[in-house]
Amino acid sequence: MTTSDVLDLDAELASDLDSDLEPELDEAAAMFTGVRPQLFGIVYRMLGSAAEAEDVLQELWIRWHTTDRSVVMNPEVFLTTTATRLAMIVLHSARSRRETYTGPWLPEPVDTSEDTALGVEQVEALDVALLVLLERLPPTARAAFVLREAFGYAYADIARIVQLPQAAARQLVSRARKRIAQGKRTTVVPSKRRALLEAFVAAARAGDLAGLERLFAEDVVSRADSGGVVRLAARVPVVGRRKVARLLQACAEIFWTGVTAWPLEVNGEIAMGLERHGELFCVLTLTASDGGVDEILWQMNPAKLERVRRSWSPSFAADDG
Repeated sequence: MTTSDVLDLDAELASDLDSDLEPELDEAAAMFTGVRPQLFGIVYRMLGSAAEAEDVLQELWIRWHTTDRSVVMNPEVFLTTTATRLAMIVLHSARSRRETYTGPWLPEPVDTSEDTALGVEQVEALDVALLVLLERLPPTARAAFVLREAFGYAYADIARIVQLPQAAARQLVSRARKRIAQGKRTTVVPSKRRALLEAFVAAARAGDLAGLERLFAEDVVSRADSGGVVRLAARVPVVGRRKVARLLQACAEIFWTGVTAWPLEVNGEIAMGLERHGELFCVLTLTASDGGVDEILWQMNPAKLERVRRSWSPSFAADDG
């Protein structure tokens, strides 16, 4: 047998091997694709970043692709467990990065009007303000809270995923609930939230000090996430009815010139997209209770707006504006 014959035989064997593997890889890809929306939903809620969630799922796919799947009894359990643990690892490093983040940190918004990749079980567990509160929890507590509150996982399953006894997992969720409740307010119904958003934009655009103060709760807080690259964004949270109103009044003419505001749905809630010269530059959300607007959240970090920009078009803005 000549060298050429050996090479031809090797090529033939490799082709046969690839043909044998194709059905197995197709099955693996189908399984991964089927549970991907829920996995993304879990990881996004834990990290508050769609970009980081995509990175985790990419790493998860590599692990799933290279795993001996013949010994995996329940692929969905394997994928959920691995995704959650990878997200916990990312959180440990993210916490140190966010300690040096320039200005307030806010989660990356996701347009949920068309984006089905969030595996929404409980929309409230996706709210931007709640994701901000989740930042107060350590990684294990955040994982347990998300699995229980957003996706209804049993405590036995949560305990296995976070590698704690079941009683400890139950206590972890209970403490997380209490800690979240300390910073959470009863929010108004969606229809009233939209009316408040529109009234707020009108008053802020006009620099109407009295009008803004009437909308605000006494201890209202304004947070702007610019990633340190937007000049007009405050680098620290501004707290108090009078202070927030005066800041908005002072910035009105510069900030709102040439700006069009249009409603959109982010994270399952009504928000406002702010556009200038055909480009989305801010996603504005707020929380409100019976006392008025409690929190104003300005997402202005260009890197965090990329996902929403992809689903936005000028024609959509014109139709709604």
